[in-house]
Amino acid sequence: MTSRFLTDVTRLFWPLTILLVSLAIAPGTIASAADQAALKERLLLQTEPAGAQTPTAAKAGLSTTPQAVVIAGRIDAKGMDPFVKGKASFAMLQLPDDHAKKPGHNSDDCPFCKKRLAKAPLVAVQFVDEDGKEIPHDARELFGVAKGQEVVVKGMATFNPKLALPIIQLQADGIYIRQHD
Repeated sequence: MTSRFLTDVTRLFWPLTILLVSLAIAPGTIASAADQAALKERLLLQTEPAGAQTPTAAKAGLSTTPQAVVIAGRIDAKGMDPFVKGKASFAMLQLPDDHAKKPGHNSDDCPFCKKRLAKAPLVAVQFVDEDGKEIPHDARELFGVAKGQEVVVKGMATFNPKLALPIIQLQADGIYIRQHD
């Protein structure tokens, strides 16, 4: 009798338990997906912003006081992972110049490109919310970007020439992903 009673109770309450657990989990998941969709809608630009500069050109006009900039570059970090896991942040490097677009040219093997790119600053891109806190969504998932992809990012940037490495700090408020044929 006890065994049958437990079986009947389990059969009755198991669906109720699953329902309660799913209700406890689902709102956060739905809110997170909705938040991510709203962020993507707000930050992903449909057209490329005008006036994009190289990191080198942008650095020349920056100081420790934040200034509005538009920088074009390639998601990369000189041999390291350019992404911060779980954050809407990545590193960006300067794009090779026009001579690198010639057929058969490999900017990784070209001494001219290597020298020019070695002197270019790294751009530390960080997307923040209205409170200035870093957005807790991985940039790869939020924007669908990958290492090596060309992007144009706009926002407020600073450059401190006293740092050991040339790094532009960019608090971004928009990203355009370049598409190539």
